Amino acid sequence: MSDCEVTEPRLRCVLPFEAAPAEVRLLRRAAVTQLSRWGMTTVADEAELVVTELATNVVKHVGEGVPASLILERRGERLRLEVHDKSRAVPRPGTADCDAECGRGLHLLAALAVDWGTVLTAVGKAVWCEIPLRAGSACRRVERAAEALESYQGSCGGAALMGSRGEAVLRDIGLEESAVELIADLLHWTAARGHDPDDILDRAQMHYEADRDAA
Repeated sequence: MSDCEVTEPRLRCVLPFEAAPAEVRLLRRAAVTQLSRWGMTTVADEAELVVTELATNVVKHVGEGVPASLILERRGERLRLEVHDKSRAVPRPGTADCDAECGRGLHLLAALAVDWGTVLTAVGKAVWCEIPLRAGSACRRVERAAEALESYQGSCGGAALMGSRGEAVLRDIGLEESAVELIADLLHWTAARGHDPDDILDRAQMHYEADRDAA
């Protein structure tokens, strides 16, 4: 993986890499280092997760050893991450191939991102994701929530998560409804064991506010 090129005055960094597990680890480390140089340490954990998922997707579905690149760019109050590769194959939402390709990675993107999607380029495609710069670092909680929602949707026979920008609204509505249903099921489970659902909600709210204030 070559050194990044930073274009000034705009904060933009290009990190070429080869699609391989060892390169993904180096790429993740390089991205965190660059964000530290820019003073964006509060989003380093979220960015590290996004970089891992996007780069690993290239390894799995485009092929090991293929050239690709990661672009980090500040856009206002958002950090944009793009992974470019030379494949023009874009998963079709609702198909078996998409179901196999999406899974945890796209759930994480949907949970972490303000917006994300896939676009075709002159030489292939780019998968991009934007995360808020003031997000804090509650990424492990977000990761656990994404895993829980993925498992919950699968057990309920929910539709596959869709990643195209045109279906972003439907995707977000689907995730929101699944989150509400999951919370409701957890409250039923709590009540069935003799606990007070309101007390559980109050305690969860306290944990959330404590994490938010610490971010």
